[in-house]
Amino acid sequence: MSEFIKMRNRLLAEKVIKGLASRNMTGYYAETKEDALRLALGLIPEGSSVSMGGGMSVIEIGLWDALKNGKYDVIDREAYQDKREAMIKAYDADYFLSSSNAVTEDGVLVNIDGNSNRVSAIAQGPKHVLMIVGMNKICSDVDGAMKRARNVAAPTNAQRFGLSTPCAKTGSCLNCKSPDTICCQFLITRFSRHTGRIIVILVNDSLGF
Repeated sequence: MSEFIKMRNRLLAEKVIKGLASRNMTGYYAETKEDALRLALGLIPEGSSVSMGGGMSVIEIGLWDALKNGKYDVIDREAYQDKREAMIKAYDADYFLSSSNAVTEDGVLVNIDGNSNRVSAIAQGPKHVLMIVGMNKICSDVDGAMKRARNVAAPTNAQRFGLSTPCAKTGSCLNCKSPDTICCQFLITRFSRHTGRIIVILVNDSLGF
């Protein structure tokens, strides 16, 4: 990433953080993945119960491994034979980790989900939701964010999971009703009624899908 793009991202991040604040959500900025990791660990007290909604960005900055190797009560879905049990436990976690498929410049979060455990936990349940979001996911408005979620995040994730969807084969959304579709639930978070619950760390890097 060029220094000019990074400079633009710094300025844009300030706007996004102000937008999040106007919606009763908290935003932070991290220049690097390492800065984001330190910031996230500083926000999650040791002993906290922590779960994750499959966010690649969380993994990419090293946060998930750091928590599993630290003094935290990690609800790791992969360690459960009954995945539903882990998903149910996640709703009562102190911290639910995720990314966002897209974030608008004025602080609206846009997410699409297949099993819907991620979007439902973002909406309600866990005491805190901590999102790691690369600046590549910032969009000008909700329409642009929806297009990004459907035409960038969804096809890439469908390919990652080996799903047989039209978007996995073409690279763009065809508004399908395939049994494998991951566009089952759409969540637009425009305001958080609970102060301090949703925390977004913006990272000056390209993260996730």
